[in-house]
Amino acid sequence: MPTAEQAYLRTELERRHRRLQAALKSSPGEPDLTLLLDEVDAALSRMDGGTFGLCEICSDPIERDRLLADPLIRFCLDDLTSEERKALEHDLALAARIQRGLLPPEHAITKSWELIYYYQPAGVVSGDYCDYFAANRDLLFLCGDVSGKGVAASMLMSHLHATFRSLADADLPLISMVEAANRIFLESTLAGQFATLVVGRASDDGTVELVNAGHLPVLHLHESGANPLESTGVPLGMFSTAQFSPHRLALRSGDGLLIYTDGLTEARNASGDEYGISRVERFASSRNGLVAKTFVKDCVEDIGRFQSGGKQADDLTLMVLLRVPADFPRTNSP
Repeated sequence: MPTAEQAYLRTELERRHRRLQAALKSSPGEPDLTLLLDEVDAALSRMDGGTFGLCEICSDPIERDRLLADPLIRFCLDDLTSEERKALEHDLALAARIQRGLLPPEHAITKSWELIYYYQPAGVVSGDYCDYFAANRDLLFLCGDVSGKGVAASMLMSHLHATFRSLADADLPLISMVEAANRIFLESTLAGQFATLVVGRASDDGTVELVNAGHLPVLHLHESGANPLESTGVPLGMFSTAQFSPHRLALRSGDGLLIYTDGLTEARNASGDEYGISRVERFASSRNGLVAKTFVKDCVEDIGRFQSGGKQADDLTLMVLLRVPADFPRTNSP
């Protein structure tokens, strides 16, 4: 395991050791606390002996995301007992339900905007981040992808969710919000962990300000086609002093934005060919008279035809934001 991760996990284990010792002073002899302290001490001993992160049965490395999520584990997935597998499956199912509970409704309509998204994890939990909510009469929308996969990535996704929801209450300018989130994310994650992210603010007059932090190009959809809006900064979590510049544009009625994760562009067919950004742009440009629901449905179907029934290899998120006319029928709002 890389040195940075070892240092992080040692710090985490030592912090738990101190807290458990303090708790035992208040409740001396408490068996559950004593057992936990023994497990933490054993993990520190394995770290000192150079066997930390290795399965105690087969000596193979334990899965990285599982170890990051729980530094006390001692066995890889292949060597879990049937009871342990059932417990893990239960925990993963619970984590998936919690993560799903963090997602907003799939479709929303405001005074000036319609937003719809499609969110499909490749596994039980996802590292894709998708959210939107009202912020001081504007619509704040976010879509991104956390590095890594599995439980560790899903935990970072939940961390981003809480960070931006909290920062939105401070009513910060968009750039200040993203820069604050970058510092928070960097200070609370391991070296090498990052998130590509699009953060945008849509106003009732049709203006949109968005920051693309190392993410795939956002497509500006209009009657003449689709224009890519490239990245305006590095991914979150790389540099504490990173600065971000925004795209600013005015959307007319019927114009929209398409944001997507690499589960779309890196989808592969039976020949190993990638779906690719060029195909995304061609697909988007061919859709005149944009209807958000139909667009997302057709895009998902196009991916399916391209893959020809192949297995989904990565988390997939699509988000479409559409400027709607004043007489657009409204049934819900964020």
